Amino acid sequence: MGKLNVVTAKNPKELFEAIGLTECEAADAIFRAKLNSDISSLFGKSKLTHEALAKKVGTSRTRITALLNRSRSDISTDFMLKVLAALGYTVEPRLKKIA
Repeated sequence: MGKLNVVTAKNPKELFEAIGLTECEAADAIFRAKLNSDISSLFGKSKLTHEALAKKVGTSRTRITALLNRSRSDISTDFMLKVLAALGYTVEPRLKKIA
Protein backbone atom coordinates (compact mmCIF):
# COMPACT_ATOMS: atom_id res chain seq x y z
CA MET A 1 0.00 0.00 0.00
CA GLY A 2 1.32 3.47 -0.92
CA LYS A 3 2.06 6.29 1.43
CA LEU A 4 -0.88 8.59 2.20
CA ASN A 5 -0.59 12.26 1.35
CA VAL A 6 -2.09 14.14 4.31
CA VAL A 7 -3.55 17.55 3.53
CA THR A 8 -4.82 19.97 6.13
CA ALA A 9 -7.60 22.32 5.05
CA LYS A 10 -8.22 25.41 7.14
CA ASN A 11 -11.51 26.35 5.49
CA PRO A 12 -14.06 24.97 3.01
CA LYS A 13 -12.30 26.57 0.03
CA GLU A 14 -9.04 24.77 0.85
CA LEU A 15 -10.93 21.50 1.42
CA PHE A 16 -12.66 21.67 -1.95
CA GLU A 17 -9.40 22.53 -3.70
CA ALA A 18 -7.75 19.54 -2.00
CA ILE A 19 -10.41 17.13 -3.27
CA GLY A 20 -10.35 18.61 -6.76
CA LEU A 21 -13.64 20.49 -6.99
CA THR A 22 -13.90 23.49 -9.25
CA GLU A 23 -14.78 26.87 -7.81
CA CYS A 24 -18.32 26.49 -9.16
CA GLU A 25 -18.75 23.01 -7.69
CA ALA A 26 -17.44 24.24 -4.34
CA ALA A 27 -19.84 27.21 -4.33
CA ASP A 28 -22.75 24.86 -5.03
CA ALA A 29 -21.68 22.43 -2.30
CA ILE A 30 -21.33 25.21 0.28
CA PHE A 31 -24.72 26.72 -0.61
CA ARG A 32 -26.51 23.37 -0.50
CA ALA A 33 -24.86 22.37 2.79
CA LYS A 34 -25.92 25.67 4.40
CA LEU A 35 -29.44 25.31 3.04
CA ASN A 36 -29.63 21.75 4.37
CA SER A 37 -28.35 22.84 7.77
CA ASP A 38 -30.94 25.63 7.96
CA ILE A 39 -33.75 23.25 6.97
CA SER A 40 -32.71 20.76 9.66
CA SER A 41 -32.60 23.51 12.27
CA LEU A 42 -35.98 24.95 11.28
CA PHE A 43 -37.57 21.50 11.17
CA GLY A 44 -36.23 20.81 14.66
CA LYS A 45 -37.98 23.96 15.92
CA SER A 46 -41.23 23.10 14.14
CA LYS A 47 -43.92 20.88 15.59
CA LEU A 48 -44.14 18.86 12.38
CA THR A 49 -43.40 15.18 11.93
CA HIS A 50 -41.53 13.86 8.91
CA GLU A 51 -44.86 12.59 7.58
CA ALA A 52 -46.64 15.93 8.08
CA LEU A 53 -43.85 17.85 6.35
CA ALA A 54 -43.85 15.34 3.49
CA LYS A 55 -47.58 15.90 2.98
CA LYS A 56 -47.10 19.68 2.93
CA VAL A 57 -44.34 19.35 0.32
CA GLY A 58 -46.12 16.65 -1.68
CA THR A 59 -43.40 14.05 -1.37
CA SER A 60 -42.62 10.88 0.56
CA ARG A 61 -41.62 10.69 4.20
CA THR A 62 -38.53 8.76 3.09
CA ARG A 63 -37.35 11.70 0.96
CA ILE A 64 -37.86 14.15 3.86
CA THR A 65 -35.97 11.81 6.19
CA ALA A 66 -33.09 11.58 3.70
CA LEU A 67 -32.87 15.37 3.51
CA LEU A 68 -32.97 15.76 7.29
CA ASN A 69 -30.25 13.11 7.58
CA ARG A 70 -28.17 15.24 5.17
CA SER A 71 -28.22 12.68 2.38
CA ARG A 72 -28.34 15.18 -0.49
CA SER A 73 -27.18 13.02 -3.38
CA ASP A 74 -30.67 12.74 -4.92
CA ILE A 75 -32.08 15.97 -3.44
CA SER A 76 -32.23 19.04 -5.67
CA THR A 77 -31.84 22.63 -4.55
CA ASP A 78 -35.36 23.24 -5.88
CA PHE A 79 -36.68 20.53 -3.56
CA MET A 80 -34.90 22.10 -0.59
CA LEU A 81 -36.52 25.44 -1.43
CA LYS A 82 -39.95 23.73 -1.48
CA VAL A 83 -39.26 22.23 1.94
CA LEU A 84 -38.30 25.66 3.27
CA ALA A 85 -41.57 27.08 1.92
CA ALA A 86 -43.51 24.27 3.61
CA LEU A 87 -41.78 25.25 6.86
CA GLY A 88 -42.92 28.84 6.30
CA TYR A 89 -39.64 30.33 5.07
CA THR A 90 -38.08 31.59 1.87
CA VAL A 91 -34.56 32.42 0.74
CA GLU A 92 -33.55 35.94 -0.17
CA PRO A 93 -30.57 35.86 -2.51
CA ARG A 94 -27.56 37.84 -1.40
CA LEU A 95 -24.55 38.05 -3.64
CA LYS A 96 -21.01 37.97 -2.31
CA LYS A 97 -17.80 38.30 -4.31
CA ILE A 98 -15.70 35.14 -4.19
CA ALA A 99 -12.41 35.91 -2.47
